[in-house]
Amino acid sequence: MRPLNPIELEDPAVPLPRSVKWSPAVQAKIAAYFAICLILLTLVPNQIWDPENNEVVYIIGILGIWRYLWWANHFARAKIFEKLTYPKMRDRAAALWDSGWRPRHIHIQMTTFREHREISEAVIRAIVNEVREAGVPATIWLGSSELSDELKIGNHLKLVGDDCDITLRIIRQNQPGKRVAIALILRAMSRAGLGKDDMVIFMDGDFVFHPGMVRKCSPLFALDPDLHALTTDEHVLVQGPWWMQSWLNMRFAQRRMAMQSHALSNRVLTLTGRCSFFRATHIVEEEFIRLQEADFLQHWLWGTFRFLSGDDKSTWYTLLRHGVKMTYVPDASGTTIEVVDGSGYMRMVENLRRWSGNMLRNGWRAIMLGPRRMPFFIWWCCIDQRIAMWTMLFSPMVAVAGMMKFGGSYFLAYAVYIAISRMMLSLVMFTYARRVDLNFVWTLYANQILNAGVKVYMQWRLAKQKWANRGNQKTGFAGGGALAIFREAMAAYLTAVSFAFVFLSVLIYTKIISIPSFSFVAAMLFR
Repeated sequence: MRPLNPIELEDPAVPLPRSVKWSPAVQAKIAAYFAICLILLTLVPNQIWDPENNEVVYIIGILGIWRYLWWANHFARAKIFEKLTYPKMRDRAAALWDSGWRPRHIHIQMTTFREHREISEAVIRAIVNEVREAGVPATIWLGSSELSDELKIGNHLKLVGDDCDITLRIIRQNQPGKRVAIALILRAMSRAGLGKDDMVIFMDGDFVFHPGMVRKCSPLFALDPDLHALTTDEHVLVQGPWWMQSWLNMRFAQRRMAMQSHALSNRVLTLTGRCSFFRATHIVEEEFIRLQEADFLQHWLWGTFRFLSGDDKSTWYTLLRHGVKMTYVPDASGTTIEVVDGSGYMRMVENLRRWSGNMLRNGWRAIMLGPRRMPFFIWWCCIDQRIAMWTMLFSPMVAVAGMMKFGGSYFLAYAVYIAISRMMLSLVMFTYARRVDLNFVWTLYANQILNAGVKVYMQWRLAKQKWANRGNQKTGFAGGGALAIFREAMAAYLTAVSFAFVFLSVLIYTKIISIPSFSFVAAMLFR
């Protein structure tokens, strides 16, 4: 692995000048893109908006309007939070910090597992810089499973943080898994007697703070006693295939818009494990710790099974159940360093399976809390996550059905439609990305389709979990026996039925096939 330059890790948080981000070269590329699309519109037969194809037009139009209005709603809410709500929070926090207020103590809960030395050292340097700026005592509660991780972190902390009042407390886990490590740390914190208003940072061992993390986040808890958690902005540095960098940059741009939209309702949809701040009130309670340690779900097909990953969803659900405020701090950020060994495609699919599985496992029980336990908008966002995985599949299936009915020219017209519509969405995403990356056009569409397909696949395999970068943990994989064979067969059957039902609906709606009338069915049955 090549050495990591700390400046390289800080660059993503520094906004590029508008003249650089939207340089003449970038504007020329976008103009050329739309010019090519316009030429294609004149050359390709217009099968999409042909009045004779009313059925196809209608289904694309209705679903498209619905999804684009939902995007526009998020965009408008995000801008309100960015331009009106958050600046007031930021200015009050800055004034409090400048007046001399500081947190009594900084507690950092960090888990690590076989991180590269360069990454661990970059993480520790950033933590030391934050503690040095704050000028208050700090404790790093390190959850680990191997002596080598503890030694490299302890040695580098002594090297770079000798002038700071930082205590390193190592909690060696006795069982595998990140959840166990977090639970053991929280129990140690509980025994240490943390105050209910103490601030605790939850972070991963590969997340490097950008300057000002503590200064921007910690005063918000002092200013608002009802605030119990916040999550921060994220950037990513991929050491692997170039296209994964573009894909993750696009996902994080989407995340910034969505997080700001959600934060306008004083809630978020996840308290990311990469970096989130918590008030200690609830996190040292047995309910919270136990849900981290052993969160289970009862499923009609898979029985009772334990959550392997998704610790950030469990923390979120616990606080959501308590009805407390959560928020997002867009200008407090850090960089996650992703080292991709082997196939980038397989890593991407594994990540989507893990993220989608966590959403499905936790989303339903959040919905069941009802809109009285949270703002209605947040409750509806949980529902929309489950609806969107089906509506996203309609578009490509309509393309296939249209090609079956009208020929290859329909597919070409559809491709032009996708090229234009996804560029329009990408223009929105560019406002939340550091650079204008035209790869967003195809990564956005590929992410939508692949993510929807993975969610439908995972919906019937919630117990099946794999976490390659935490020691290749697996759970829920049936080994043998009649019950295991039945579960596997039933999951495969339900997956096939799900995709078939959606495609059948498209075929019926586009009138490629028709539903027999009642009189026809009766005649066939009683002839």
